[in-house]
Amino acid sequence: MVKIYNDYKDHADFLTVYVREAHPTDEWQMKSNVKEDVCYAQPKTLAQRVAIANDFVQRQKYPLPFGIDDMNDAADHAYSAWPERLYIIDERGRIAYAGGMGPFKYEPEEVRAWLAKRFGAVTQTSSAAASAKP
Repeated sequence: MVKIYNDYKDHADFLTVYVREAHPTDEWQMKSNVKEDVCYAQPKTLAQRVAIANDFVQRQKYPLPFGIDDMNDAADHAYSAWPERLYIIDERGRIAYAGGMGPFKYEPEEVRAWLAKRFGAVTQTSSAAASAKP
């Protein structure tokens, strides 16, 4: 998503929303979490959720705007977001694209295709070349 964001951030607004922890240590931890040293219990408070989100942003040097779901999981419930999912909300506030449930149906290239159809194909190279022209 970072490359898509970099390519289209001048054409569309982006927002990543952190919802419930997908593989917490106190529920369904995965070996990959241990290997990557991202082991967290399911947050019980908003402060804990914020701390985990901040750790992710800092570790990954994640450039996309970032929001955090409230402890009532309003965004998760509204968008069936857990464990990960992509949406495009159009200018009228309507869902224009609803991606499949991640991780198996998480398809960022479908988002790129939608954005390319709407705004034209853009890549960092072509946008950098276009901005370099007088």
